[in-house]
Amino acid sequence: MKISIIIPVFNEAEHIGKLVDYLTRFGKGSLAEIIVVDGGSSDHTLLMANSSGAKGVISPQKGRAAQMNFGASLAKGDLLYFVHADTLPPETYVTDITNAVKAGYDLGRYLSTYDSKSWLLKLNAVLSRLDTFGGMGGDQTLFITKDLFQKTGGFDGTMKIMEEFEFCARARKQGKYKIIKKPVLISARKYDTNGWLTVQKANFTIVKMYQKGASQESMVSKYKEMLNYR
Repeated sequence: MKISIIIPVFNEAEHIGKLVDYLTRFGKGSLAEIIVVDGGSSDHTLLMANSSGAKGVISPQKGRAAQMNFGASLAKGDLLYFVHADTLPPETYVTDITNAVKAGYDLGRYLSTYDSKSWLLKLNAVLSRLDTFGGMGGDQTLFITKDLFQKTGGFDGTMKIMEEFEFCARARKQGKYKIIKKPVLISARKYDTNGWLTVQKANFTIVKMYQKGASQESMVSKYKEMLNYR
């Protein structure tokens, strides 16, 4: 059972080399490949990815959903593992994922923790233990069998925001979902830049807009208006 790791990136030269090195070190021979899918970075993201041993590719379409789909189309593994560039899974990620699949689960995620001492982010980490809509974003990483990914048709490539939430909700109707009771380490950079309350307000606003059927353009515009983030 081989794992293909897919990392969508845009201007992540600062983080991608560290992540690829880490994933390779703890891959234990179980990795088919690490595919870094770039959305048109202006920095040295692809150079750093390739020099670290990943397969760096440029997506024909920018946007995390489209980039992840493109990476999946190239993947050789039996399992797909989608990881954000500023997130570190547990060192046991290979065993965790393969054991979950062997136990009959088709997709799943980890819990959260943050590289911050903020008690508010510790609260976020505690809440990630709950199986809620808010826990289906990509920060917690996502594993899924290639068979189920193909059966679902993949991510909605037209989406620029909320794509992972939409995909998880849809995929869970066709597969068995697992929350692995270990945390991934997530960068607090978005919270450091904007403040915890501002990020929470932005997230709440976008989720409500999504649930009411707002357009992708209006949600992206509102998110950029509320947050200074990439």
